[in-house]
Amino acid sequence: MITKTSTIGEILDLDESTAQFFMEMGMFCFGCPAAREESLEEACAVHGVDSDEMVQRINEHLAVKKQ
Repeated sequence: MITKTSTIGEILDLDESTAQFFMEMGMFCFGCPAAREESLEEACAVHGVDSDEMVQRINEHLAVKKQ
């Protein structure tokens, strides 16, 4: 389960298809070392995205993939 404190790197390592969510919010540098260590909450704040909504979207995406 993804939380706001999960790092971008942890999320991408869990499932590379989550990259689409970062690109949608305008985060195109998610592969760089600094961004990989950034928390989802920090990334959302920088890009003006609601972190609670992003957590929900990513977790729903991952739940569907597990089925």
